[in-house]
Amino acid sequence: MSTLRIAAAQSISLAGDIAANIDIHLKFMRAAHQTGVNFLVFPELSLSGYELPLLKSLAIKPDDTRLGPIRKLVNEIQMTVVIGVPLEAADGITISAITFFPDDTMQTYHKQYVHSSEAPYAISGERINLKYPLGDESFALGICADTTHPIHAEQAAATGASLYVASVLVSESGYAKDAALLQGYAKQHHIGVLMANHAGPSGEYISAGKSAFWAPDGSLIVTALGTGNALIIATKNGSTWSGEVIDVTL
Repeated sequence: MSTLRIAAAQSISLAGDIAANIDIHLKFMRAAHQTGVNFLVFPELSLSGYELPLLKSLAIKPDDTRLGPIRKLVNEIQMTVVIGVPLEAADGITISAITFFPDDTMQTYHKQYVHSSEAPYAISGERINLKYPLGDESFALGICADTTHPIHAEQAAATGASLYVASVLVSESGYAKDAALLQGYAKQHHIGVLMANHAGPSGEYISAGKSAFWAPDGSLIVTALGTGNALIIATKNGSTWSGEVIDVTL
């Protein structure tokens, strides 16, 4: 992969409507494919919306047949895609991410640091960080509150991953602090950092949008100016990163 194009899908999630949200995911994937994107990440709980009281009723399994269209499109367009989902576990519900790879495999990641407000509805995942291949690069995942714990980013970088990918729901009041942490991780660990935030309100939270990418030297390459459906794209040519924002019409 001589040129790498990665993107955050700053997308809207309809409350508890998995079928409608799958359609939204497919539209973003097609839009990303049209711009040559190789890797696409969606926000935290993008498939269900950040609807904590509904998580138990909305929780799925990784092999849920409703995910078939996403898996099929991943294979057709040869793009690695990360979606946010509530998953059924043996002892509760996890706030998770499913990564679909072009070779028809998938991997799950479970939020390790569940926020206190989420504890009544979800359990923490195992505290293990893995890196996944992406052409000549590799990535490790984090979900929202994971990224507020420096040890998480440290362990992600320790895997040897060249990208730290965060699916989040961050409000305007928390954005400056969280963005500063992510930028700091990029510079400290010399790792590219991609953040996908929601395009608008989800659950009781009003998202700030402003999805972004920071290069391994900590420089901000690209960010959305605010909310709204958009692809935030970072392109690597050689060792140089550039960025662009493309609006997405649903």
